[in-house]
Amino acid sequence: MREYHINLFWSAEDGCWIADIPDLKFCSAHGDTPEDALREVQIAMKAWLASPQGNHTPGMDAPFCLA
Repeated sequence: MREYHINLFWSAEDGCWIADIPDLKFCSAHGDTPEDALREVQIAMKAWLASPQGNHTPGMDAPFCLA
Protein backbone atom coordinates (compact mmCIF):
# COMPACT_ATOMS: atom_id res chain seq x y z
CA MET A 1 0.00 0.00 0.00
CA ARG A 2 1.22 3.51 -0.78
CA GLU A 3 2.35 5.62 2.16
CA TYR A 4 0.64 8.98 2.77
CA HIS A 5 1.82 11.98 4.76
CA ILE A 6 -0.29 12.51 7.89
CA ASN A 7 -0.55 15.89 9.62
CA LEU A 8 -1.05 15.57 13.38
CA PHE A 9 -1.78 18.65 15.49
CA TRP A 10 -3.57 19.92 18.58
CA SER A 11 -6.68 22.00 17.90
CA ALA A 12 -7.37 24.38 20.78
CA GLU A 13 -10.66 25.33 19.10
CA ASP A 14 -11.87 21.71 19.06
CA GLY A 15 -10.09 20.66 22.26
CA CYS A 16 -8.64 17.52 20.69
CA TRP A 17 -5.90 16.16 18.44
CA ILE A 18 -6.54 16.26 14.69
CA ALA A 19 -4.99 14.02 12.06
CA ASP A 20 -5.49 14.56 8.35
CA ILE A 21 -4.10 13.20 5.12
CA PRO A 22 -3.63 16.05 2.61
CA ASP A 23 -3.46 13.72 -0.41
CA LEU A 24 -6.90 12.25 0.41
CA LYS A 25 -9.41 15.08 0.18
CA PHE A 26 -11.47 15.52 3.37
CA CYS A 27 -9.86 12.49 5.06
CA SER A 28 -9.34 13.44 8.70
CA ALA A 29 -10.02 12.26 12.23
CA HIS A 30 -9.71 13.39 15.82
CA GLY A 31 -8.87 11.92 19.21
CA ASP A 32 -8.15 12.70 22.84
CA THR A 33 -4.49 11.78 22.34
CA PRO A 34 -2.17 11.90 19.32
CA GLU A 35 -2.25 8.10 19.25
CA ASP A 36 -6.07 8.07 19.16
CA ALA A 37 -6.17 10.58 16.30
CA LEU A 38 -3.56 8.64 14.34
CA ARG A 39 -5.39 5.33 14.85
CA GLU A 40 -8.69 6.90 13.75
CA VAL A 41 -7.23 8.53 10.62
CA GLN A 42 -5.71 5.20 9.60
CA ILE A 43 -9.20 3.68 9.79
CA ALA A 44 -10.58 6.60 7.77
CA MET A 45 -7.80 6.18 5.19
CA LYS A 46 -8.68 2.52 4.66
CA ALA A 47 -12.34 3.46 4.16
CA TRP A 48 -11.38 6.29 1.80
CA LEU A 49 -9.18 3.99 -0.30
CA ALA A 50 -11.91 1.33 -0.44
CA SER A 51 -14.47 3.90 -1.64
CA PRO A 52 -15.23 4.70 -5.29
CA GLN A 53 -13.02 7.83 -5.01
CA GLY A 54 -10.15 5.76 -3.65
CA ASN A 55 -10.57 3.42 -6.59
CA HIS A 56 -10.54 6.42 -8.96
CA THR A 57 -14.01 5.86 -10.33
CA PRO A 58 -14.72 8.77 -12.73
CA GLY A 59 -17.65 11.01 -11.87
CA MET A 60 -17.77 10.16 -8.17
CA ASP A 61 -17.35 12.78 -5.46
CA ALA A 62 -14.80 12.25 -2.70
CA PRO A 63 -16.30 10.61 0.38
CA PHE A 64 -16.31 12.42 3.68
CA CYS A 65 -13.86 10.57 5.91
CA LEU A 66 -14.18 12.31 9.25
CA ALA A 67 -13.92 9.56 11.83
